[in-house]
Amino acid sequence: MNKQQWLSQIKEDILEPQLEICDPHHHLWDHPNNRYMFDELMADLTSGHNVQTTVYMECGSMYRADGPQALRPVGETEFVNGVAEMSASGLHGNPRVCASIVGFADLADGNTVEETLDGHINASSRFVGIRHASGWDANEEIKNSHTKPTEGLLGNRKFRSGFAELAKRNLVFDAWLYHPQIPELTDLAHSFPEQPIVFDHFGGPLGIGPYAGKRDEIFKYWKGVIAKLAECDNVFAKLGGLVMPVNGFGFHKRDRPAASLELAEATREYYLYMIEQFGPKRCMFESNFPVDKASCSYAVLWNSFKRITSDFSDSEKAALYRDTAIQIYRVN
Repeated sequence: MNKQQWLSQIKEDILEPQLEICDPHHHLWDHPNNRYMFDELMADLTSGHNVQTTVYMECGSMYRADGPQALRPVGETEFVNGVAEMSASGLHGNPRVCASIVGFADLADGNTVEETLDGHINASSRFVGIRHASGWDANEEIKNSHTKPTEGLLGNRKFRSGFAELAKRNLVFDAWLYHPQIPELTDLAHSFPEQPIVFDHFGGPLGIGPYAGKRDEIFKYWKGVIAKLAECDNVFAKLGGLVMPVNGFGFHKRDRPAASLELAEATREYYLYMIEQFGPKRCMFESNFPVDKASCSYAVLWNSFKRITSDFSDSEKAALYRDTAIQIYRVN
């Protein structure tokens, strides 16, 4: 049974189908036996929910094959901008995909960071920010981020020097890390209070390797460090990326994927605590596709979000599903 057949075992009616959505976090890639390009993305986006726009998040795709090493990540922005132009033509209908683009620059490379940032800016008017993932753990069972970060990257002097260049260019910073590293991000946010920071995927609460079987203990720790991070007014929270294999729920190992009710019940306390701490105007739901596609379909994932927010007001839902993302990423 292939992945699509596995996912298609669960079919649900779309909840609140008119609710307008900006999906602020998805990828595109063409890996061997793992293709997720425009056609695959559009199939998910048009599977029932009212997704109007999306934000592309860097993932090391389509770098330039030659030229200066520092400018090779600009190839990703060039590629994604082409996808955005194709979507904006209207020939493929709605939604408008990749309306804003977040790319990669090695912020710890003091010799080239300015050149890389300016290269992205020159490559596309849709370019709005940088993600330099810092997910690192000492245990070999935890896969560190694709950017191959060093321990304590967010506190590194060279990294912070490059980080300071973002504000000069009105760029947002996306932070992807694991839950033991959240205090490092809090320190960074305190040190740069004017720099908008988007906190991805709940800070990656781990549930595999040495963290398996410790969900209650980790959740208690996570709540404490989240409360301190939320005190930083310049930090905004992405609500998603919580059913990746690294989170330890194990949905990807089952004969049938989870339905939205089960997803909501398993993850609800994380979402509600995050919204309580940051407030709806600093939170945004995200798909993190195709990474979270390991556990469920696009339609089921967004249904699970809507179950969690079923009692929220219309204005709260507007912020969570559309307005916060549009504001932070300057989505046109």
